[in-house]
Parts: sequence; C-alpha cells; structure tokens
Amino acid sequence: MLRPRIIPCLLVRDKGLVKTVRFRDGKYIGDPINAVKIFNEKEADELMVLDIDATRDGRGPDYSLIQRMAAECRMPLCYGGGVRNVDDARHIIGLGVEKVAISAAALERPALVTEIAAAVGSQSVVVVLDVRKKLVGARWEIMARNGTVGTGRCPVEFAGELETLGAGEIVVNSIDNDGAMKGYDLALADRVRRSTSLPLTILGGAGSLADIEGLVDRFGIIGAAAGSLFVFKGPYRAVLINYPGLAERDRIARSARVALGSGANEAMR
Repeated sequence: MLRPRIIPCLLVRDKGLVKTVRFRDGKYIGDPINAVKIFNEKEADELMVLDIDATRDGRGPDYSLIQRMAAECRMPLCYGGGVRNVDDARHIIGLGVEKVAISAAALERPALVTEIAAAVGSQSVVVVLDVRKKLVGARWEIMARNGTVGTGRCPVEFAGELETLGAGEIVVNSIDNDGAMKGYDLALADRVRRSTSLPLTILGGAGSLADIEGLVDRFGIIGAAAGSLFVFKGPYRAVLINYPGLAERDRIARSARVALGSGANEAMR
C-alpha cells in the first residue's frame, strides 16, 4: 500500500551537520554518519542529505562522505550538492545512493534533467526548488546557490516543465519557513501540486507531527520532509535526533487514505 513518506533532511557544511533558519545562521548539530546510524535504528522512511554550500562555493560532490553515508544507510538515500553533470550523477548512484538531487544546475540548463534521467533513470532524479516569497509581482521566486541568487523563475511554472523534462520527483523548499518550525507553506504546496503529477516532497517549516499530519491530510500520498523537527527537541532547541514511532506513522498514513478518498493523489516511486 502506498504511504506518505516522512523524510529527515540533513544539511551538510564542512563535513558536519548544521541546521539553518531561513537559510542563515547554521547551527552545528553533529556528525552526519552518527545521524545516519540513529535514523537507521528509528527505521526512517527515507533520508535526504544536502551539501548546502557546494554549488555556491564552486565545489563538486564530496564523494568520500557520500560513500561513507551510503555504506551505512539502510533506507533510501537522496543526496544533493555540487552535482553539475551526468558523470557526477552516475558516480553518486554508483556509490549506492538511490536518488540524486539537483537544483542550480537544473535551473541554469534544464536539459541536464533529461540527460541525467536517461543515464540513471527518472526515478533517481530529484529537483530541489528553493523558494522565497516575493513582495511584488509573482507570488514566489525560485532562488539558487543556497538562496543567495534570484532566478526570476516561478516554481509553479517550472514544476510543470520538470515533468516534461523527465524528473522523477520535486522537492519544494520554503526559504521563508526554513527552521521557523511554524508549519509548512500550504498555499505554495497547493499551487505546485496542481501544476504537476510528479511525486512531490514539501520541506521547510514543520514544527510538530501535527504539521506533517496536516500536510498529509490535505494532499494524501506526499513526501513530508523536515529538518529542525527531527534534530531538535523542546522550546530551547536542544540537539536530539528523533523520529516518529510506528504508531504515529500509522496514524499519519490513515490521514493519507482519507485524503485520497477525497480526491488528493500522487504517484509514488
């Protein structure tokens, strides 16, 4: 049976894990390999790891770190950061990673999505859209290079293009909600959901399991990703890796079935 995916998102900087707030002020939270081991024990549905400075700094993927994480990881792993071409994607998949995430490279040259899909399969191509609200004009804008460069692209329109290009999944990451733990941008999720039938994951803003349940209740089978929720505990944001138990995940899955019955749907994998 199809189920919503609950996905911890880990941010890598200088080989360590950090957590940002609105893409700024990264707080060190630990070692990525140790985090992978803990999420293994908690039987996470999937894991997303993003090297947030690689593209901005002009670096390629950290293959050594990727290899260590892939060897340790017992769940599907998605890795992004510094992927610039088909060879990068092939190398990452060859190390045992299930999905390759691209962002700035897909915006600069959309044909790369098609090329990587042909090389490793559409199911392994994830495009991450880092999105910020605009004060004037179009409601949202896709940002690039860790949120430092505006692209002028509308995420709703570009999501529709990605389906034609051969992407296998889209991650919509709200910069405004990142680390705020005040809930997802449901209006943004709704607009993108209506523009594409691709598997969709929403990231940015989850502060409680109720936020994830609300997302699933609204959209059905969808990816619910979170960073702060799974690395912090309590009002003082003490570092503690955590993840919902089976009973909590079953309750959230029931919300998805209700949503599907009311018309929400998403093809998965």
